[in-house]
Amino acid sequence: MAAQPPKKRGTQAPEQLSLAQASEGTARLTSLTGSIERVTFHQPDSGFCVLRVRVPQQDEIVTIVGNAPEVSAGEGVRAEGSFETDPRHGLQFKATELAVSPPTSRNGIERYLASGTIPGIGPELARRLVDAFGEGVFDVVERTPQQLREIEGVGEKRALSLSRAFRAQRRLRELMLFLHSHGVGTARATRIHRRYGEEAITRIREDPYCLARDIRGIGFVTADALARRLGIAEDARVRIRAGLHHVLERAATAGHCALPQDELLQEARELLGGQAAALDAALNADVASEQLVSDELGGQPAIFLPKLHRAEREAAARLRTLVTADPPWPGIDALAATQQAERELGVELAPSQADAIRRLLASKVAVMTGGPGVGKTTLVQTLLQILQGHGVRCELAAPTGRAARRLAEATGLEARTLHRLLESDPKARGGFRRGVELPLDCDLIVIDEVSMVDVPLFAALLRAVPRHAALLLVGDADQLPSVGPGRVLADVIDSGAVTAVRLVEVFRQAESSGIVRAAHAIHSGHTPELRPGDAEDFFFIEAPAPERAAEVVVKVVRDRIPRRFGLDPIQDIQVLTPMHRGAIGAENLNALLQRELNAEAAEGDGLPYGGQVFYPTDKVMQTENDYDKEVFNGDVGSVESIDPQAGALQVRFDDRVLDYERGELEALSLAYAITVHKSQGSEYPAVVLALSTQHYPMLERRLVYTAITRGKQLVVVVGQQRALEIALRRGDEARRHSKLGDWLAAAEPRAQP
Repeated sequence: MAAQPPKKRGTQAPEQLSLAQASEGTARLTSLTGSIERVTFHQPDSGFCVLRVRVPQQDEIVTIVGNAPEVSAGEGVRAEGSFETDPRHGLQFKATELAVSPPTSRNGIERYLASGTIPGIGPELARRLVDAFGEGVFDVVERTPQQLREIEGVGEKRALSLSRAFRAQRRLRELMLFLHSHGVGTARATRIHRRYGEEAITRIREDPYCLARDIRGIGFVTADALARRLGIAEDARVRIRAGLHHVLERAATAGHCALPQDELLQEARELLGGQAAALDAALNADVASEQLVSDELGGQPAIFLPKLHRAEREAAARLRTLVTADPPWPGIDALAATQQAERELGVELAPSQADAIRRLLASKVAVMTGGPGVGKTTLVQTLLQILQGHGVRCELAAPTGRAARRLAEATGLEARTLHRLLESDPKARGGFRRGVELPLDCDLIVIDEVSMVDVPLFAALLRAVPRHAALLLVGDADQLPSVGPGRVLADVIDSGAVTAVRLVEVFRQAESSGIVRAAHAIHSGHTPELRPGDAEDFFFIEAPAPERAAEVVVKVVRDRIPRRFGLDPIQDIQVLTPMHRGAIGAENLNALLQRELNAEAAEGDGLPYGGQVFYPTDKVMQTENDYDKEVFNGDVGSVESIDPQAGALQVRFDDRVLDYERGELEALSLAYAITVHKSQGSEYPAVVLALSTQHYPMLERRLVYTAITRGKQLVVVVGQQRALEIALRRGDEARRHSKLGDWLAAAEPRAQP
């Protein structure tokens, strides 16, 4: 190879080496320039790629490994790095820098168009386009698409469609390169482009904090780092305001509807590095412009996000209006009706249950709460039997698909998720068709697992309740509150504004269950019997070290439960854990269980995304609401098929198979192990709970109680008894900041029937 001319000091360029020289061990820092023949692999979230590149000067095909935000066959590439020999893949060029450029040769342009990068253009059309327009084909497609009609089979509609697709792809690539150059990975580019369209780069330059507000997975720290690169000052109003709103949004994700003003300012100062004067000014300005709401909590100034302040006030007002009227059914002889329902259902109610029926029949709005084994299901069955016999039209719903199915099985009536009951509307970005203008057509609405319902969803439900209709809220107030903001069930009960039936009597059949006994002991703050004598459904396995506990969890799920109880390790057993991270967090347990339970993971190539690898038959969970697909946070399915080349997969949810493109995979996570919070509203034949002092920040009584009560036939706790004891000592210490209860209590208390 010809010697390169000497470079001046400080501008020394890597030298070009041939593949032969590299294989002889003479390789050092060098550069390669060529065209991409094939994209062997590209990981969108990290940009990691494996490329087969033709180096023209040497007429060689070289494997280049590096990082680029977006690559396609036919494009030019310049790489700097060195040759290395990989034990599995042989000689490769490891690029420390990788720059991609549009193709300029006819062959490169044809390969680029034929690669599938531009939807609607395949190999045959790519050839005809290049034959017709040569190196100027890109300008034709982008600027004068009417010329495409010269190509046989391309009409006006298709020409415009191809031009739009080409421009969209170009803008997406520009956005990816822009983000990549400012330290932001490429995984979010499709979402950002989908949200902002052509204005993406302009919007981000004007206010990079919009990414933290609008794009799931991008937080304030990432947006702030981008803002600093774009020259936004530390004390800029846009930064201070974004910091305040971020602290409140972060509080909302922790369940709060507001923060005390002093607490908000303190957290914002820690986040922004001081800026006390600027924070006071920004807060006052945002309150004055109604971007934030100032109110009181416990007699102290507090700051609300407007959407949550509105939701709590509206929910309180609508509930108080409902309570003031009489039930929509005529007067019913509760004793006679209950006795008849008992005969029809073949049950015998205890005196306390019969009294509960009487109170519910006399109330237009009521709450029924209680722990496991106290007969909530029997009471709901009896009440519905009575009311349907009097022609009352009923609607039943629950927050999750699993909870709705369980309610339907228990009552023999149709039950839907709340989102389907309210008819979620994708065009309204989380809104619902059912509401004030189109209320539900029924006389009674029964909502189960209300502890899972957050304030915005509760307000949406109450908008859809007809003024004449009755409302029954059912749930266990001692479980964890909703993942979203608020403490709806507890606030409604504590307010005294509605009839509240609290069931406490554990019935004989339930008393024999170790799960029920353990749950009630935990609720009382007592250590349950960890080595029960005659109970065959609750077990504790001590595993002092977290790593050892993870091994035991795998063994229990894979071998011991299936062998002894005949349960399927994937379909019937759910592993729960308090946290995502750590040796017995959800992430690590998912990796271990996937390897042991899914044969596909051991034999085939999977689809990597975001630190996970998906394989066919994997158990997965939807982690956010998708109103277009009508699949919601917490829904569990299984991977039907994967397409590694396209970076896409299909998931079966019950009787539906849904497609997920590369940019949508962020909404999926493996679900062999999930957090306790994600299990709310669900019941499983068997639960394995991993518990460790590593989970200290999350250890509290309600969490363990919620986990234990998810198990229907069997609960196995694996971990440290000390962790359990820590949780039992910590009751409801982290009280949520909410005002729903205060507004409800402001009305005259409802007389209890």
